[in-house]
Amino acid sequence: MPNFLVIGAPKSGTTSLYRYLDEHPQVYMSSHKEPRFFAFEGCTGFNGHGVSRYNIVTTLDEYQQLFAQVADQQAIGEASTWYLSSPTAPERIKHYIPDVKLIAILREPAERAYSHYWHLYRKDLEPIDTFEQAILAEENRKKSNWLPDWYYLQEGFYYEHLTRYFQLFNKEQIRVYLYEDLCSDPRKVLRDIFQFLDIDSAFEPNVVQRYNVTKLMRSKRLGDFLKRPSPIKGFIRRTLPETSRSKARQMFEAMNTYDRPKMLPEIKANLLADYSESIYQLQDLLNRDLSHWLAV
Repeated sequence: MPNFLVIGAPKSGTTSLYRYLDEHPQVYMSSHKEPRFFAFEGCTGFNGHGVSRYNIVTTLDEYQQLFAQVADQQAIGEASTWYLSSPTAPERIKHYIPDVKLIAILREPAERAYSHYWHLYRKDLEPIDTFEQAILAEENRKKSNWLPDWYYLQEGFYYEHLTRYFQLFNKEQIRVYLYEDLCSDPRKVLRDIFQFLDIDSAFEPNVVQRYNVTKLMRSKRLGDFLKRPSPIKGFIRRTLPETSRSKARQMFEAMNTYDRPKMLPEIKANLLADYSESIYQLQDLLNRDLSHWLAV
């Protein structure tokens, strides 16, 4: 079983953190980044657009198999971002691994929700064409048992989510970081995490690369061509060296992507009005000024 978990939040740098941690020689990260076991043990009948593409671990035996290859690593972990907002995950984690260390990264909640929407839209997992309409659909999706990945608003009430963990675990077992800290000084954040996990804090992973950054595709046809096997790609593989193929792929991917549009100020203001009380409570819980999150 793991002895630490990255519990969220989604679209807050958890994929980058997972990759950086995986570079450390004293860390074993589950190759299945998001097994989500503690949120969905014994559950079935999941709904959602493209739900068949989600690989959710629901049995203890399957979950333990994820760590069967652990050798002499001291820190054993996984990163499932749904644990943060799950109402059942804290108690299940406490039951199975009561001494676990927990890591959360939080991003300004309105921007997080917006980024989350575009991330799923890019992957053809969000059927609604506008963020505003997807937000309005959230309550019906909950009633229809859609997976939490489509609960854009709910994920951002961090105070309520973290309170469940602070009620069950000693505060010494929990570390909470901000997304902006990971972006501005990732080495400092990682040194603190390494110290928290009692491993060599002098190790420096490659933090130049950022992972899971949301980009939109100009041409789905080109995107599919770059991702899927084809006779043309087989011919290219046989005739060009790997370095040339890699450079060409990177060039075409860059040409075929663009940044998502910015959120309209009035939409952000409405979301922050919903989140404001939770943000003020979170300030007190973390003893950290979060007033910059409330700026539109």
